[in-house]
This record gives sequence, structure tokens and C-alpha cells, in this order.
Amino acid sequence: MEALQLIFNELISFLGINAWLQMFKSGDYSSLSTLDGFTSAMGPLIPFLLLFEIIRGLIFKRFTGGVYKVNFFIFIFNRFTGRFISIAAVAFCIGLFEKYAPFKTTFTWYWLIYGYIVWELAHFVYHYLAHKVRLFWCLHSTHHVPDAMNLSVTYAHFFLEGPYADVIRTSICIILGVHPALLFFIMFIDGTWGALIHVGENIIKDGRLGVLNRIILTPSHHRVHHARNPLYMDTNFCNLLNIWDRVFGTLRHEREDMPPEYGITRPMNPHNFWDAYFGEIICLAKDVYHAPGIKNKLAYIFMAPGWSHTGNHKTAKIVKQQYIQTKQPLSAATIKN
Repeated sequence: MEALQLIFNELISFLGINAWLQMFKSGDYSSLSTLDGFTSAMGPLIPFLLLFEIIRGLIFKRFTGGVYKVNFFIFIFNRFTGRFISIAAVAFCIGLFEKYAPFKTTFTWYWLIYGYIVWELAHFVYHYLAHKVRLFWCLHSTHHVPDAMNLSVTYAHFFLEGPYADVIRTSICIILGVHPALLFFIMFIDGTWGALIHVGENIIKDGRLGVLNRIILTPSHHRVHHARNPLYMDTNFCNLLNIWDRVFGTLRHEREDMPPEYGITRPMNPHNFWDAYFGEIICLAKDVYHAPGIKNKLAYIFMAPGWSHTGNHKTAKIVKQQYIQTKQPLSAATIKN
């Protein structure tokens, strides 16, 4: 009986309907007029869109269970391994760095603009490092493993990536004066949009969203980010505002003649949980073990994915340069991420 109750509780948690159930039971909907109540009530948005995506795929016979299976398994695994780590990391960083902020913002619309620009900078830093430092790539690669884009991809993360991301993003925001309450509100907006941009072609065929593609980062931009095409690799690191991708030259629009090929470039089985979750860590461990000397061992950990002590580097930057020089698409199987 306890097992059934646990499964039921996890299902309710996944669907994000706790707040609605409490309101239905009490008959009191006044919490919807508060910020906390409203954000809690928005919890079911992504799960129900995901269910709609699956049902639509079944109706139109475009559903392949393997695409979703590993992502859901990862979500369940993470629920039991890292449930409270991110919350603790955020609280720790706020307590540690808030006293060092040169000034403090307030919860107003103009500080919201400032706060969001700072948040996007912090998100850019975390996301850039996740692609450029192999140790961090081992944490982030699980999110890039899926070979199809759909809303379940938003749940595919290594359990330590959330804490790593939150330490960097929270620290930068707090040091630059973003008020904690404002930060949590920005996190809610960013988390919601960050999930929505994973919507697949099954729901939105053209993810450019018209004129919005020129103003913000759309699902099309994030499809490019998840692609292993040489020209698309290591681009579009921001989440909603594309300001820092423009500043640092990493903004890339989807090309009509180049549909995204999803997944990572290492030969692997994206439908195998162990390979999707631990594959990059195992590969790093092997490289470190076989590398000659401590300097090379450390280099494998902190240099970009694809770096080699032999000098035969296959980093995203080199692969992209080779593609541009030859104008010939490289076989993904020969590119080591």
C-alpha cells in the first residue's frame, strides 16, 4: 500500500497539480491572486503539454516510445538522487554572497529588466562552461543525448547538473545585486520558457515563431543548440533573451537547407539509460587513465570535449572550422564530442 501511495505522490508531483488539488478541496482560490499561488498554479503547464504531445503523436502515428523512455527514466532516477540538492545550493549561495553585493535591487519592473539581463549572463556562463569544460560536459551531455526533440527532453539531466548550474547562476546574480525574491521570479519565468523551447516538431513544425525569432531565442534556436551539425555546435547558449549570444558571437539561426540532427557526436545508444547517463563520464575516466603524465590527465578533465594529448583534437571549434573550409558535411560518427 505504501508503494502505491509513493507512486501516486510522485505522479501528482510530476503533473504539478498539488496546488490545484488543495484549492479544489478547500474551495479557496484566493491564492491565485498572489505571486506564489500563481506560479504554483502554472505547474501543470509543461507536463500537460507533454501529455498532449504524446497523445497527438499516437493519433497521427508519429509516436516512438524509445524517444521518451530514457528521458522519463532519467527523471525518475533524478527524483530519488538529487531532489533537494539544487534547493540547498541556491540557499547556500544566497547566504554566502548576498553581503558582498555592491547594491541591492528591489522587486520592481525596471529592476526585473536588469535582473533578467544579469540572469541571462549567468545562464550563458554556466551553459558555455558546460560545453567547453569536459568535466562539466559530462554533467550536461545527458541533456543532449536524445536523438529527437520533444518536451520530455527538458527532464533529461544528470542529477548534479542542476546544483552546478544553480551555484554559478545564483552566485553571479546575487553578487550583482539581484534581490532573492526577484531571482526566484526570474527562475520561474526562465524555467517555464526553458521547458517550452524543447517543444518538438510534432507540436510546432516551424519553431521560429515568426517575428519573435528576431527578438528572442525560440524553439528553433534551441533545436539548433541541440543539433550535432558542425555549424550548429556550441551555439545559442542563452535561454530567452539572445543578448549575450549576440555579444559573444554564438547566436545561430536555423538554416532552411540544414535541418537539425539531434544527439551527441560520440557513437552511442541514446535509448540506453546507462550510456545516456554515464557514458561521457566513463569515456572521460578512460581518457584520464590512459593519458601520460599528470598534466595530460588534468587537461582531459578541464579542456574542451574532443581535446587529445596526441594533438589530434576534435573539439567543436576545430570541427566547425574544418566544415567551413571544406564546405563538406562531416560524418557525425567521426566527430568526437
